[in-house]
Amino acid sequence: QDFELWDDVGLNIPKPPDLLHVYRNCGNSLPLNMNTVDVAVSVDPSDLPGDYFTQQPVQQTEQQQEVVQELEYQISLLNTEKQSLAEQIKKLQSDIQALQRNVSSETTTVVKSTPSKQDPLCDKPPLDNGQYLDIRGVTETDSPLDVNATKTSTTTTTTTDCTESTTTAPQPYSKLKSQSQQSKTAVLFDQPKRNLSPVFHQALLSFCRMSADSRLGSEVSRIADSEQSVMLMLGRCLPHIVPNVLLAKREELIPLILCTACLHPEPKERDQLLHILFNLIKRPDDEQRQMILTGCVAFARHVGPTRVEAELLPQCWEQINHKYPERRLLVAEACGALAPYLPKEIRSSLVLSMLQQMLAEDKADMVREAVVKSLGIIMGYIDDPDKYSQGFELMLLSLGDPSERVVSATHQVFIPAFAAWCTELGNLQSQLMPSLLTRIEKLLKQGEYGLDEHKLHMYLSALQSLIPALFAVLLQNAPFTSRANLQGDVPPIEVTRFPRPASPLQDVATIMGSREQLAVLLQLYDHQLQHEGTTGWDSLLWVVNQFLPQIIEIVGRINVTSSTCVHEFSRFFWRLCRTFGKIFTNTKVKPQFQEILRLSEENVDATAGNGILTKATVPIYATGVLTCYNQEEDRKLLVGFLEDVMTTLSLSHAPLDSLKASFVELGANPAYHELLLTVLWYGVVHTSALVRCTAARMFELLVKGVNETLVAQRVVPALITLSSDPEISVRISTIPAFGTIMETVTQKELLERVKMQLASFLEDPQYQDQHSLHMEIIKTFGRVGPNAEPRFRDEFVLPHLHKLALCNNQQTVESKRIDIATQLFEAYSALSCCFISEELMVNHFLPGLRCLRTDMEQLSPEHEVILSSMIKECEIKVENKGIGEAQGSISIAASLVGEDAKTKFLSKMGQLTTSGAMLANVFQRKK
Repeated sequence: QDFELWDDVGLNIPKPPDLLHVYRNCGNSLPLNMNTVDVAVSVDPSDLPGDYFTQQPVQQTEQQQEVVQELEYQISLLNTEKQSLAEQIKKLQSDIQALQRNVSSETTTVVKSTPSKQDPLCDKPPLDNGQYLDIRGVTETDSPLDVNATKTSTTTTTTTDCTESTTTAPQPYSKLKSQSQQSKTAVLFDQPKRNLSPVFHQALLSFCRMSADSRLGSEVSRIADSEQSVMLMLGRCLPHIVPNVLLAKREELIPLILCTACLHPEPKERDQLLHILFNLIKRPDDEQRQMILTGCVAFARHVGPTRVEAELLPQCWEQINHKYPERRLLVAEACGALAPYLPKEIRSSLVLSMLQQMLAEDKADMVREAVVKSLGIIMGYIDDPDKYSQGFELMLLSLGDPSERVVSATHQVFIPAFAAWCTELGNLQSQLMPSLLTRIEKLLKQGEYGLDEHKLHMYLSALQSLIPALFAVLLQNAPFTSRANLQGDVPPIEVTRFPRPASPLQDVATIMGSREQLAVLLQLYDHQLQHEGTTGWDSLLWVVNQFLPQIIEIVGRINVTSSTCVHEFSRFFWRLCRTFGKIFTNTKVKPQFQEILRLSEENVDATAGNGILTKATVPIYATGVLTCYNQEEDRKLLVGFLEDVMTTLSLSHAPLDSLKASFVELGANPAYHELLLTVLWYGVVHTSALVRCTAARMFELLVKGVNETLVAQRVVPALITLSSDPEISVRISTIPAFGTIMETVTQKELLERVKMQLASFLEDPQYQDQHSLHMEIIKTFGRVGPNAEPRFRDEFVLPHLHKLALCNNQQTVESKRIDIATQLFEAYSALSCCFISEELMVNHFLPGLRCLRTDMEQLSPEHEVILSSMIKECEIKVENKGIGEAQGSISIAASLVGEDAKTKFLSKMGQLTTSGAMLANVFQRKK
């Protein structure tokens, strides 16, 4: 913009007159609203004096300068006199205020006998007049002796205005005020014995370079001499100080801001200061947020719930949708920190709604985590029973959050607090836990075509987090609680009695109130269970007769092949049994499982099998109940149970999924490896070939997690024993385990022993016509070949696959030929993703593919199309030796369809069950 051009400035008002016009009109800047026209006159220059044009302007200019100088001199005199009078007025007003405080301090001792209950802040905004010590100079007329009459006449009329604030001030501050008053009235300055006028003195002092006309100069030139004046001064100065402080150091201003916001009499200024507090730092880190929250709590404690609601909460509400997550995080944390200091109606309405909105809408994980924790704090203070349903929905919403840190905060803070409230309402057992069980059952009914494992985990984990609260309710409602006392020696609590809680809120001792009280109640609880049972114990009866049967029935309906579901229910029962104790586990939990399982060979139906033993009840009972205590008798019980299950399932020709699930879950913990090997050795030496086959297949699951020492000392000897079993089916069952050893073990001696055993299966004439054995070996090669040691793959797997493919060309039984060919195709497809040397490619890989193509030409044309493309690509790579030598080795899959060939090739392999027309076009793009 051109600021010299009025139209370009764009103020939409008429252009003001220039300075010359203002001066000529004696300061009146209002232009005359008169219509003007341009006119012209003519004067004969000969009629004017000869020197008119030269003398007349000079004379006018001199006269005007004299007038201006005179006016400026008069103005300076008036300003000097005005300033002197203003100084005298301020001095007089200051003396008047000092007298007022003296009178009020004398009456303080009388007023203190009646405590004031009113707000220390005056209803009317106090006038910031005279309550400053002026440092700009004292004149002769400013002597206190000249204003004594004025002080006396005004004292009685103004003393009562601020009596209330004076009487409510703490005693130390009153003492400080009286001292400051004494020191103020005692200050006297030596006056010169001169007859100079005050105006002359003031004119002299004006040469001192002081600036009292600006905002800062005005503040500097006055010194507050009362607490109220200090607050007013800070309220004016802090908004100008904060922007000029480094961001990294702004937290140093928090005490000043908070103190001023607490004590300032003006609501508008307090709001501005709190706004500065919440906007003090652009993106506050964790330490800075903690400091701000500490200040907010101190403010809340000082001012009470009414001002917290009116002044502090609006600041939170304004930043609920701030663009920076750190600021929203501050709001979420503040809602929880201020919960104890808010009116209860606001806690259960406005604050709860704010947090619910942030939980549902905020995109930052750390903000939602803080929201959940604050919701937990709110649940610890809420007392409106109508909010139970809202709390339940908030729990489900938090558990369903996609962020793991939000879910963790839900279990650590929200659920324990919500459970404590439900306990007080009396609906933990009547509403909360039954509601979760109902949702699990509904989920299982809807999951006939696919169970939503995420929701199952959500509900079951919530039940698990409620176990400490359930046990605390059981102890609180026990018949012996009323007669429990803490006199005498307090029994110690067994260190392993309770699982280590994820949060202090889940500690049963914390829920009960003290460890001493819990220790006494646990002793009485165990005694009651052992000698009197559940007599007169409604809470325990609900657990034994309703909760346990329902949850065990649910266990029997979940999919045993789902490792996630098995793991979650195992953890639940482990936590339940450890919390409720060993006596409860032995007398209440185990009998219910044993009644359902009924482990005995006499009850096995050899045709249909024992249905319940094939369900998830087996692994959950084994891993969740039988492992929660680790004494010798407990381990023997677990070993015996697994041996019985293995025997029963084998003899009844039932699926082994439940036994496999048990081994997978237990095998994840190295502490149970010896125990599982003991169970398998029982199967190795069993008289039934069916049991020995099962034991051989279980070794495959165990090998991956067992250290190589146990593999060498316990696993391989057992497999060698089974590989020479009289029954061919037992020998064949050892092949997958041998293959897994080749895939996972690195000891050369061990690998050689396994390779020799596999070579005997392939080269011994007695196995030449064993179709099942060849199928198992080819399947194992395809599974372990890509991950096995390269030397084993190059020297053993590929040559033997070539021999098997060549032999299959001579197979006369079509069904066996197609079985072997299909299995070979799967193995070659998996191995084609490996790096294969040119020599192996020419000597074994390509010849094996050609033999396989010969079979597929007659048996499966769709497979033959893919094989032809694979062979063609391999031949091209072999012919292009230069590129092959530069690369060092070739990857078959990498040459099929470009950069992402491996992924696309494998995806095509998965389409082999589709129509032959589609498979015929798999590699059409490359032709």
